[in-house]
Amino acid sequence: MSFEGVHTPLVTPFKADGEIDHELLRKHAANLAGRVAGLGVGGTTGEYYALSFDERVQTFNTVAEAAGGKTYLTAGINATTTKEVIRLGQEAKRAGLSALLLAAPYYAQPTQEELLNHMSKVDDSLDMPIMLYNFPARTGTDISDDVLAKLLERPNFIAMKESTGDISHLHRLATHFRDKLVLSCGMDDQALEFFVWGARSWVAGASNFLPEAHTALFDACVKQGDFESGRKLMTQLLPVLETLERSGKFIQHVRYGCELVGMSVGVARAPLGTLTEAERSTFASLVQPMLRNAQ
Repeated sequence: MSFEGVHTPLVTPFKADGEIDHELLRKHAANLAGRVAGLGVGGTTGEYYALSFDERVQTFNTVAEAAGGKTYLTAGINATTTKEVIRLGQEAKRAGLSALLLAAPYYAQPTQEELLNHMSKVDDSLDMPIMLYNFPARTGTDISDDVLAKLLERPNFIAMKESTGDISHLHRLATHFRDKLVLSCGMDDQALEFFVWGARSWVAGASNFLPEAHTALFDACVKQGDFESGRKLMTQLLPVLETLERSGKFIQHVRYGCELVGMSVGVARAPLGTLTEAERSTFASLVQPMLRNAQ
């Protein structure tokens, strides 16, 4: 098991009172284990930033109990301080998760030297396989190629989830770091482009509710090298992915997608809201044909 393949960043189910529904999270993780290559807990899709430290630790434990040993489990441990990131990593390691997802601390906007020091300290403290998460639109800080090169000198830094949306940066990663890095698609509507350029991993929010569509696309492109079939599959999936990436309501759409497959995971925590009736109708019209095709 590794960072390769389709990995689902798990949504965090909430009850009507806003508390985490651990029983539903347990069922969801167990249901996806084996259908995708791995599961992530504590990522953007899981609204980690809206959870307390204790809630995040509890989700690590819940998913590890439900799917540990059955699939590759990655813990998102991002926070605003190095101390908090390490504390979260220690809890993920204690829970038995396989690896870590590490982004730049959000809001703080460290310099590149400070970012390198931060990530090196995390590695020194935890000694686990790490996927970097480059998402400057959310964190405010890019992981530069210079910092990446230095981190890749350390054996635990194995992969990068690239979420800048910048195709030219994808080109640089694919050409300059080809033999050193497992490149992971983190911009879902660009998945086909990532696979053309050698990506062997996809962390995909919509695989919470369309796992088979994602694995079919991945297998066609990455395992079989059949990009003609890949284009056809991507053409079917693209309207869903474009809605997620371009609507400004990524998490809300993932949550509604789960509802469309019979798993009501509740609403996002404020300040995020819900979809309008028009948005729900439009998204349902995109997702439901794919569900029928999968039957």
